[in-house]
Amino acid sequence: MTEQSCSALFVAAPASGQGKTTVTAALARHHRNLGRKVRVFKTGPDFLDPMILEKASGNPVYQLDLWMGGEEHCRQLLYEAASDADLILIEGVMGLFDGNPSSADLATRFGIPILAVIDGSAMAQTFGALAHGLATYRADMPFAGVFANRVAGERHYEMLAESLPPGLVTLGWLKRDADITLPERHLGLVQAAEVGDLDARIEHTAAALNGVSKTLPTPVTFTASAHSPVAALLDGVRIAVAQDVAFAFLYRANIELLQALGAKLTFFSPLNDEALPPADALYLPGGYPELHLDQLASNEKMKEAIRTHHSTGHPIVAECGGMLYLLESLTDTEGRCAFMAGLLPGKGVMQTRLANLGMHHAPLQEGELRGHTFHHSRVTDGPTPSTNSVSARHLGTGEPVYQQGRLTASYMHWYFPSNPAAAARLFLP
Repeated sequence: MTEQSCSALFVAAPASGQGKTTVTAALARHHRNLGRKVRVFKTGPDFLDPMILEKASGNPVYQLDLWMGGEEHCRQLLYEAASDADLILIEGVMGLFDGNPSSADLATRFGIPILAVIDGSAMAQTFGALAHGLATYRADMPFAGVFANRVAGERHYEMLAESLPPGLVTLGWLKRDADITLPERHLGLVQAAEVGDLDARIEHTAAALNGVSKTLPTPVTFTASAHSPVAALLDGVRIAVAQDVAFAFLYRANIELLQALGAKLTFFSPLNDEALPPADALYLPGGYPELHLDQLASNEKMKEAIRTHHSTGHPIVAECGGMLYLLESLTDTEGRCAFMAGLLPGKGVMQTRLANLGMHHAPLQEGELRGHTFHHSRVTDGPTPSTNSVSARHLGTGEPVYQQGRLTASYMHWYFPSNPAAAARLFLP
């Protein structure tokens, strides 16, 4: 079958901070509690929101991004989800029309009706004007309705609903509640594993939904892409992947692509393990190493194992936090400094302001890879880069890419499906 139909909603907002993740998680749990299989996607290169959404839905969450992964990649992910789900929810990124391509572009491309979440806490009739603008700014965009978030109470909600022009409807609302708010830190939401009462918070939020129908939204038809299966370029290659609370920024699509290429993956913890599993290559993703300085620094056996792996000519791919771990030292925002693995010359220094953000592509010797960067640190006294990434924005700042022997390290978070052959070459022994 080349077509599959499934109920779907695209949860967007006029800006960041309106509560998209909270509402998406609540809707996912609401329908899951009704016995439905819910598949959730996150627009753009986000690692933290998908952790929350996986907890809410009970199913894997993948990124959808027209620039980073391409239209056919997104099409296939949606088609596969529609083949066994009762409901697809897609959480947008930033404001509905922000970015190029934007959430509006993605929703329109696949014909998914938009549910606009609006923080109504500090407004009355302006709610209607904002909803009208979102719904009519693009004539070709499918629009389902609006959701009022952080509402003071029933009378306040009535005021917001009455402000809507004819033809626009509310599909639910949530009262302002501290028990619903998800904790944040400098890169966004706190990792799901670090929120001890996360499941209770999600359940509480789902139960607090007002005016949400038990009926599924209108079905959307999704078509299969014409993509070809990837070749087994990594057949039998053993890749050890760092994964713990310090290194947790992993795209599911990256992991599954490496497996589709034939790689055998094992997972290890730079925080807790003293030895590497048997491996032909290492993958050190991003995360929060700055929050675990003492534990990383004191694990000398792991640092020595990684240095030995590198000295024997085996590949290492390190992204952002993974790269910081390979530097000589890392200093947090309070000035505490700890020695890291020392594979790369240079010192990592955390800072309170954002250093770089955006979509990038990099002309690696293995082939061009796309991805994104988002960090609050800088590298001083670092090595000379072998190349620099190119920002998708005209005035964006590129990121240095360091390639020393078989080590490839950068602030870039690579999206391997953007070029499977190039990704395979990074890990080939």
